[in-house]
Amino acid sequence: MKLFGQRHIIISSITFVILFLMNYVGNDLPDKLERALMTAVAGVIGLSIGIFILNKGKNDNTPPQNFD
Repeated sequence: MKLFGQRHIIISSITFVILFLMNYVGNDLPDKLERALMTAVAGVIGLSIGIFILNKGKNDNTPPQNFD
């Protein structure tokens, strides 16, 4: 999956909505909006970093030497 491609944006949007709703609905503290937004944004950033790392080594034709 290409970083910031159409599929990445769709999956990031779905992840953001799910994380936001999970934290907003189940929280009774007065700052529930801020906490829900921070958690959802952190989840999307983590997803993007993971996709970047996964995509970086996808087409590597030079495996490590002396790999046992």
